[in-house]
Amino acid sequence: MNNTLELKTKDFDYELPNELIAQMPSNKREECKMMILNKKSGEIDNLKFYQIVDLLDENDVLVLNNTKVIEARIFGIKRPSGAKIEVFLLKKHNNQNEIWECLIKPSKRIKIGSFIDVANDFNIEVIEKCEHDGKWIVKLNYKNGFIDEAIKQYGNMPLPPYIERKMTTNEIKNLDKKRYQTVYAKTSGSVAAPTAGLHFSEEVLQKLKNKNIQICYITLNVGLGTFRPVKTDNILEHKMDFESYHIDEQTSNILNEAIKNKKNIVACGTTTVRTLESVYKKYGKILPVTDESNLFIYPGYKFQVVNKLITNFHLPKSTLLMLVSAFSKREYVLNAYKVAISEKYKFYSYGDCMFLY
Repeated sequence: MNNTLELKTKDFDYELPNELIAQMPSNKREECKMMILNKKSGEIDNLKFYQIVDLLDENDVLVLNNTKVIEARIFGIKRPSGAKIEVFLLKKHNNQNEIWECLIKPSKRIKIGSFIDVANDFNIEVIEKCEHDGKWIVKLNYKNGFIDEAIKQYGNMPLPPYIERKMTTNEIKNLDKKRYQTVYAKTSGSVAAPTAGLHFSEEVLQKLKNKNIQICYITLNVGLGTFRPVKTDNILEHKMDFESYHIDEQTSNILNEAIKNKKNIVACGTTTVRTLESVYKKYGKILPVTDESNLFIYPGYKFQVVNKLITNFHLPKSTLLMLVSAFSKREYVLNAYKVAISEKYKFYSYGDCMFLY
């Protein structure tokens, strides 16, 4: 295909056996499989993630997304009917701690003014319905302290719907709280994990530092828009949601110096890629900045910053798969997915990963 205008959503489809969708994390973060893909030749190799230490050197700068996943899924009882309701928090509305944009399920009998009781000291008041996208605006009422404490106490980790478990014990819930979070998570605000980062352990990070590999951090708060399926036939008609990001002065200095010295920028995850490329596209360099991005990267995109990419295996027809295809070639990436399926790699959030160089 010579023209991105010819690219259809169906061009990014593939068949995945259900048994290859990872339902649980690997025993150890760093022991998952890692497929190596040469982005220019399509050549493939198979390693374990801890071997990333051998693949990087002091000519590489590793960039990680330190966003922290919030316990965004909250279950309660609608007053006075007693109906069970799920509230899925998306982001703070106008940066107000107690006012949130969310999804409500089921929402058929929810009205403005409805109350959903979560606990004796915590309820959710519905204050507005968004007209176009099925979202609601709610007020979180917590009598005994800070709203963030209530979310942490009464909320559940927002695991994606393809993780389907017949039974979830407290032990599994505690495992999810630990493992659906990177070891370097710092800034709360995401409703999904930046999953490529889940493979890093403290030990692997320390070994990279011991090799004099610089590591720096950006923050992009992952919203549902990252994972929203592309429903248009022509990918150019798809609109990305805005997601907020932050780059501090230390990271901007490290990256601008690295770019000047022609070092390799190694992005961990598609969220990191979009943050770095968004800033460079807008400002011509990596500024310390807080901003929003709705950058949609698909084949034909010219990367300005990122040279190497660590990423998980993504859903068919997703913007994430399109981004990875832009970083290499669509044919190489889809072939790599075929190989991964034949080699019984695990897919999606708790699954294995790829390293493209």
